[in-house]
Amino acid sequence: MKRKKPPLTFAVVGAGMVGTAIGFLLGKAGHHVAAVADCSAAHRKRAASYLRAPGFPHPAQAAALADCVLITTPDDRIASVCAEIAARTGLKGKNVFHMSGAGGLDLLAPAARAGALTASIHPLQSFSSIDGAIASIPGSYFGVTADAGVKRLAADIVRDLQGIPIPISAAQKPLYHAAACIASNYLVSLLSVVESIYMSIGFSEKDARRAYLPLVYGSLKNIENQGCPNALTGPIARGDSGTVQKHIDAMARHLPDFASMYAHMGAVAVKLAREKGTLSAAQAKEILGMLKGAKS
Repeated sequence: MKRKKPPLTFAVVGAGMVGTAIGFLLGKAGHHVAAVADCSAAHRKRAASYLRAPGFPHPAQAAALADCVLITTPDDRIASVCAEIAARTGLKGKNVFHMSGAGGLDLLAPAARAGALTASIHPLQSFSSIDGAIASIPGSYFGVTADAGVKRLAADIVRDLQGIPIPISAAQKPLYHAAACIASNYLVSLLSVVESIYMSIGFSEKDARRAYLPLVYGSLKNIENQGCPNALTGPIARGDSGTVQKHIDAMARHLPDFASMYAHMGAVAVKLAREKGTLSAAQAKEILGMLKGAKS
């Protein structure tokens, strides 16, 4: 769907997966991507296959050609790239954005001092490829942190990407992003532990994945429909302390590196089971005592 308002002119600084995908979707929404910058010639070449825009090795070269500068570099480079742009090209009256989940507007302070309005728009989504990002960004929530004068524009840009803007203050960003990392990165880490456990009893990696993924999908569907407490099943939700003890003993004997993780997650499950109303206070106390012993 094309944008009804006048199109904006963007420079994408950082032609990684996210920057390239966002640039593609901005063009699809009717905006003009005037330039792309990346220190990697390979990244510039890859971006050219998605964006009809010239590529430059230096950020200021691209920023000079646009009214909106979108910095999509890795988080640790945002501040230095912004400083380089501010030192080498005029930014007065322009809008400068970054896409860090944890970083505040302080990363764009050089642009603000140079007269630009600054904002952050962060997609609450996981990307493993450009095409995957293009497919998954529409419908995703975006955390928006913005100067007063650019809040509406930042939200409009998110909507043009078919995203859903949610305001996040600079002080909230680290916790907001930590939650995102747990939901995505740590879920991947957790499932890698599941694979390791199944492989330890003779499953192949492929068979392990085929076995547990339907369980994961079912649990996610239950969370979507009922919320976390009501979606909780299993021995802790039932108050089955004997089974929990068998788990603890087996983990300690065969996979001690994962025993503490099992105990910590079990304690969270006890809290959810109490919220669900299926675990009595006495049962909770007994299971927490068992789990505490497994942590040590």
